[in-house]
Amino acid sequence: MKRIIACILFGAFFSCNSKENKQSGGDTVSIPKQQTKIINDSMALPLSKEILTAVKNKDYEKFASFIDSIEGIRFSSYGYIDTTRDKTFTIQHFLNYSTDEKNVKFTWGVYDGSSEKIILTVDEYFKKFVYDVDFLNAPHINLNKTMSAGNSFNNIDSIYKNCVYVEFYFPGFDKKYEGMDWRSLKLVFKKAGNKLNLVAIIHDQWTI
Repeated sequence: MKRIIACILFGAFFSCNSKENKQSGGDTVSIPKQQTKIINDSMALPLSKEILTAVKNKDYEKFASFIDSIEGIRFSSYGYIDTTRDKTFTIQHFLNYSTDEKNVKFTWGVYDGSSEKIILTVDEYFKKFVYDVDFLNAPHINLNKTMSAGNSFNNIDSIYKNCVYVEFYFPGFDKKYEGMDWRSLKLVFKKAGNKLNLVAIIHDQWTI
């Protein structure tokens, strides 16, 4: 009798154990492994084009959706990033002054050469120091590399050490200027989780 009871209990244990294996990923069920999304610097290339498309279309609400929610965004009029004079915005402030209060003018820095203050609205600044040429169709697009070389010191690598940036570059437009009419626009991104957030736009050109 004891032997019969022991056999019944052993059989019941084996049967339950087999069901658990089948339901929890044993030999008969395979559970797919979760894939970790890894940020690749090359993600910045299509993202930059999407941002510039929003800028070209003056879709400031879409543009604002790419801005870093913690650091906000900095605008540099020239290659040298002046952390004391360059204009910065939070997402909400940018939205306010690019839509509802779009006639408000700000000091964005100073003009290189004359040192006069750059006083413009958001829309005026974008026309002069963000999308002053058709950067979406620039002949040179560089990842983490600078082609422009003016007389202003380029300090992007020291200011944004752990960031990714894309440069849109025109080597010139009129042959008589022998390349001195070049233009450059850099979009700088900060890595945050599985995203790249826009933290700066740096415009550059030849200055006297």
